[in-house]
Amino acid sequence: MTGVQYRVVFGKKDEVIEGSNDAALVITVGAADALGDPTSLYMQGKLKATGSSGSLFELLRSGEVSAVLKRLASRP
Repeated sequence: MTGVQYRVVFGKKDEVIEGSNDAALVITVGAADALGDPTSLYMQGKLKATGSSGSLFELLRSGEVSAVLKRLASRP
């Protein structure tokens, strides 16, 4: 995998982004949902991902997605 970009959306044109713009996997979630379980959010359609679903599932199992989203959602 060449990289992951995480996006936590707080509002229109207000989002926190971590990762390269040419990432192979882009994960997007609203700030209100970012503290929830990312696997459940994906199943509910609240967490969006573009790119390899296999890579997404691997990251969900590792716990990395949850940790990064929580950190980005708690911006100062």
